[in-house]
Amino acid sequence: MFNSLLAEYKTPFGAVAAGEEMTLRFTLPQGDPRTPSLLLYRAGQPHPLLHTPLHRQGDAFTLRYTPQEPGLYYYGFRLSDGTLLHRAPDGSADYGEGQLWQLTVYDKTYDIPQKFAGQVMYQIFPDRYYNSGREKTGVPADRRMHRDWQEEPQSTPDADGEFRCNDYFGGDLAGITEKLPELAALGVGVLYLNPIFEAHSNHRYNTADYLRIDPLLGTERDFINLCQKAHECGIKIILDGVFNHTGSDSLYFNKEGRYGPGGAYRDPRSPYRSWYCWKDAAANVYESWWGFQSLPKLNSRDESWREFLCGENGIVRHWLRLGADGWRLDVVDEYPDELVRMIREAARAEKPDALIIGEVWEDASCKEAYGEHRQYLMGHELDSVMNYPLRQAILDFLLRGDGTAFRLRLWELLEHYPRPCWDVMMNLLSSHDVPRAITALGGTPMQHRDRDWQRAHNTLTVAQYYRGRQLFMLGTLMTMTLPGMPCIYYGDEAGLVGYADPFNRGTYPWGREDTGLRECIRQMAALRNGNSTLSTGELEPLVCAAGMAAWRRRDETGEFIICVNPGEGPLPLPDAARGETVFTIGQAGERRLDGQSAVIRRIR
Repeated sequence: MFNSLLAEYKTPFGAVAAGEEMTLRFTLPQGDPRTPSLLLYRAGQPHPLLHTPLHRQGDAFTLRYTPQEPGLYYYGFRLSDGTLLHRAPDGSADYGEGQLWQLTVYDKTYDIPQKFAGQVMYQIFPDRYYNSGREKTGVPADRRMHRDWQEEPQSTPDADGEFRCNDYFGGDLAGITEKLPELAALGVGVLYLNPIFEAHSNHRYNTADYLRIDPLLGTERDFINLCQKAHECGIKIILDGVFNHTGSDSLYFNKEGRYGPGGAYRDPRSPYRSWYCWKDAAANVYESWWGFQSLPKLNSRDESWREFLCGENGIVRHWLRLGADGWRLDVVDEYPDELVRMIREAARAEKPDALIIGEVWEDASCKEAYGEHRQYLMGHELDSVMNYPLRQAILDFLLRGDGTAFRLRLWELLEHYPRPCWDVMMNLLSSHDVPRAITALGGTPMQHRDRDWQRAHNTLTVAQYYRGRQLFMLGTLMTMTLPGMPCIYYGDEAGLVGYADPFNRGTYPWGREDTGLRECIRQMAALRNGNSTLSTGELEPLVCAAGMAAWRRRDETGEFIICVNPGEGPLPLPDAARGETVFTIGQAGERRLDGQSAVIRRIR
């Protein structure tokens, strides 16, 4: 009757721009006397915005409709006898009440910075990447430095039972700068850095001073030099913006007194007092992020804070002015939509091609937070989000081999997301907030087990490592050949393993890299970077079934077929995959043709 994923029933595919006409086509069995009507709802509204019949046209019913206002909409169908139809998991119509079809309508002016489209990203946790060995000044005395780069990060509490995250390895900005040629050789075009501003923990998500580089990382001059050298290598820099909360141990809040007598906690007349959310100001009781008292929550509606953040000389513009190319917004679902728009406006005012990425763990097109549908991808907010739903779909496919389920999840995401943002989605397999991919794919499932269990199982057996390594290569090939920006979490390409924080934040294994794995990923990136078809071409699903998934990328310059089999059987190739083999991953590892696990073929 109808399938939103197929062009014969709905055009254009997926989201539409406001003012863009779309066509729905509906069929009924021959002789069925009923007629269909469209029910269109705006998200959060109980009554239809539109209830209109489809018109018979030959052996089908059609409706042309032009949505005028950006927003999130849902639609379904009602037959003339009162029968309701809803969306089945495969995009087709099913009887009865259930999930409706989603229609994302975005502003026709939605544009993304094209210089980022399809680029390979690389995420660095600065303390753990590379220590240049340069002497640092102004480093607080309460930081505990590891003596051995190869030690495991501290995973046990201090003697008083507190986890302070105050153990450091000394990775710095100069060290990242020193390694830029290696990153460029790997194929990296975008570098995303976890927080680099002064903060009194190794993760630095408890900002102490937004206008100062953490002294253990270096100086403002080191940051400027990093940006300059990165740009010379063709690499853009994305900074982590932690604008929902600061540290309690900060210049602005100063609960611990490190910064003298002032600060919002210690001085009711402090200029920073209004920056924070107070439950009981007289008693100094404040709101904090998820109950962590070390992370007092910022008042995102305070005009003074907004000016400090988004003003002409505010944080957003200041660091772009010094060389950064964009921001990743931490816990963006805690921000009001208005503030997200202000951040984007400030960034674009300073640098018209700045990129804004949001930390969203769910489908960002229909995300609901604090009882509100969020307007993330309407054209005036985020350019992109961290694509955790795609990560989960890839991991599920690699572990279970259900190609049909993978195809449905992938196409549901693409159906929901505006086409302009497809090419800048941050497609990751690992990050600082989830287990490393090799461990997730080869190790014993963590299943929310505690740190003691993780510590005991953090070292994989040889068999576990090579199983995880093989599947990680397949997953990387998938991100390298799907729309978006494939993101490598530092050290994954070198064979790092680890469960959740802090085990996923180990040091880069310099001199102990899995060179075969790294070379395999370098070749994938080179193939992608050398062919616009693979980085920004149109996507078409092919055969997706038990044990296999295949898709086509094409543009005016060429056409490729990609086939992936995470199982142990032979790789069945669809009839369409007749062409030159340009990349293969064998059953036992990279480029070994002892039974194929994945293949990329150039069709033209």
